[in-house]
Amino acid sequence: MIRTTRHRLNIVDASAKLVQLGLNKGTAGNISVRWEDGFLITPSGLPPQKIHPEDIALMDMEGHAQGRRAPSSEWRFHRDLYVTRPEINAVVHNHAPFCTALAVLHKTIPAYHYMVAKAGGRDIRCAGYATYGTQELSDLALVALEGRRACLLANHGMIATGVTLEATMALAVEVEELAEGYWRALQIGEPILLSDGEMDIVLEKFKGYGEAFTAPGKDA
Repeated sequence: MIRTTRHRLNIVDASAKLVQLGLNKGTAGNISVRWEDGFLITPSGLPPQKIHPEDIALMDMEGHAQGRRAPSSEWRFHRDLYVTRPEINAVVHNHAPFCTALAVLHKTIPAYHYMVAKAGGRDIRCAGYATYGTQELSDLALVALEGRRACLLANHGMIATGVTLEATMALAVEVEELAEGYWRALQIGEPILLSDGEMDIVLEKFKGYGEAFTAPGKDA
C-alpha cells in the first residue's frame, strides 16, 4: 500500500476533478494507472467524494483484484489497453455531456478542427455499442482506439489514454471541448473538414508535443 500511495492519491484527485470539470456526475466513469505488472483502478459504485486511497483496487493482467472494494465494472478495457498498448500508462473513462451526445448518435468526431489530431489520428472514432463492463465492449473500444489515444463509446461516453495521468486528464478535457465545438457547428450546418494531407501535417507537428515520459510503476 505504501509504495502505491502517491498513485492512489493522484487517482482520487483526478476522479474529483472530473466531477468539478463537469465531465462526470454521481458514480459515472473510472480511472486507472499502470502499476508494475498490473494497474490501480477506481472502485465500483462509489462517488468521487467518498473515494479514499484505500478504496483504489490493485489488479493484475489476469483480472484478479486486491483491496477492500471491488474494482470498477469497466476494468476489462483498462486491462486490455495495458496489455495491448505498452505506451499507455493511464486510462480515463467518463460520461462527458457533449461526447455522450455525439456517442448516442454514433457519430465520429471528424477533422473539423486541427486539434482533433491531439487524439492521435485524423478523427476520433465512436466504438460500437455493447453492455457496460463486458468483454464485448472492451473489444469494440480497442478497435476504435487503434492508432488513437481517445474514442467515444456508443450510447455511453468516452475513453482517453496517455503516457501519464496528467496528460490523459488533459486529453479528456480536450476531447470534450472538441465534441462541444462539433456539436455547436452541427446546429448551424455541415462543418467543412480539413483534408487528410493537412491532418497528416498536424499529426507530425504534434508528435511528442507536451508529453514527458514517466516510466510506469515508479514512485518519485
